[in-house]
Amino acid sequence: MELTTLALLILIPLLVWRIYLRLKQIFRRQESLAWRHVMGVAVCGALLLTLGFSMLPDTGAISFLAAGALGGGWLAVFSLKRTRFENRGLRFYFTPYPRFGMLVCLLFAAAVLSIGVELYMNSRAAIPQAMSQVTLMRAPARAIAFGLMLGFIGVFSAGLLRWRRTQKPLPDAE
Repeated sequence: MELTTLALLILIPLLVWRIYLRLKQIFRRQESLAWRHVMGVAVCGALLLTLGFSMLPDTGAISFLAAGALGGGWLAVFSLKRTRFENRGLRFYFTPYPRFGMLVCLLFAAAVLSIGVELYMNSRAAIPQAMSQVTLMRAPARAIAFGLMLGFIGVFSAGLLRWRRTQKPLPDAE
C-alpha cells in the first residue's frame, strides 16, 4: 500500500469528524434573514434544474435525483415542524431541528468524498479513464445525495421565507 493511500485512509475519518463539528455549529440558533432564504430557494432550484438538464439522456440518474429531491423536501417539512421560531422585536430567529439536517449534510459530504476517492483511484490506475460530470453522477447514491441536499435546503428555505412573511415585528422592549 502506498504512503499516499495510507494517508488518505487516515485523513478521511478526520475530515468527516471536522465536518460533523462544523455542522453542529450551523444547527444552532441563528438570525432569520429573508435574503438568505430567497437565495437558498433560488440557488437550490437552479442547481437542481441544471443538474437535471445535464443528465437528460440518462433517465435513471434523473429519477434518482428527483427521488432524492422529493425525499429532501419531505425531510425539510418534518424539520420545519420541529424548528423553534422566535420573534424578538425587529429581529427574527430560528433554531433548526438538527437531526434531519445533519443526516442530509453528512450524506452529501459522503457523496462528495466518494467522488474524491474515485478521482484519486482513477489517477492511480495504470490507464486513467476520462471522467465527466455525467459519469460521476450516474451512481444512484450520489444522485440521491445531491437531490436530498438540494431538495432539503430549497424546501427548508421556502418554509423559513413563508414563516418570515407571516410575522409582524414586535415593538422593542427597552
